[in-house]
Amino acid sequence: MTWVFTAMTVIALVVLLASERGNVTLRNVAKPVASAGFVGVALSAGALDTHYGSWIFLGLLLGAAGDVLLLGASQTAFLSGLAVFLLGHVAYVVAFATLGVDSGVSLIAGSVALVVAAIVFVWLRPHLPPAMVAPVIGYIVVISAMLVTAVGAVVAGATAMIVVGAAVFYLSDLTVARDRFVAPGFANRLWGLPLYYAGQLLIAWSVM
Repeated sequence: MTWVFTAMTVIALVVLLASERGNVTLRNVAKPVASAGFVGVALSAGALDTHYGSWIFLGLLLGAAGDVLLLGASQTAFLSGLAVFLLGHVAYVVAFATLGVDSGVSLIAGSVALVVAAIVFVWLRPHLPPAMVAPVIGYIVVISAMLVTAVGAVVAGATAMIVVGAAVFYLSDLTVARDRFVAPGFANRLWGLPLYYAGQLLIAWSVM
């Protein structure tokens, strides 16, 4: 069943990309279906049978909920989606940490992530409304922590799927930030959405 749900996400993603040119109704259907697919992957792979898998499943559920919230165009919808995604990243941090992490490598990765986070914030800062500065800083910190924890877990012996999934998820969030605050446009979603769903699928597959 994991491949059925994977195909469900891929097909819905194609429809979603086609709808991003202005078909709001189709977009509002395709996006939740695509997100339900990665939740289904984890569930069918036995996520609820392990401590790690249960945390991953929670993160995926929160991601799917965030996707629905981000269908709204208002700042309230965006902030709500941001908060839910932040909690999803916290769930991933806990999940990756349960696998064990290499503390030395995590420290190095954390130092690199701190520099990258600073660069991202300097890029975004001129475009952020005052009310968005604190939420964006919090989000950058948490998603950076997720990526660092994934690196530490993989070095300690976990599947490489989680660090690849975390990395492409991180990159996809940069497209969301660019679309929301810097330069809105279809191009952001054209490569950002495939990155996002690839990341979520890889993280979902990691429970197998």
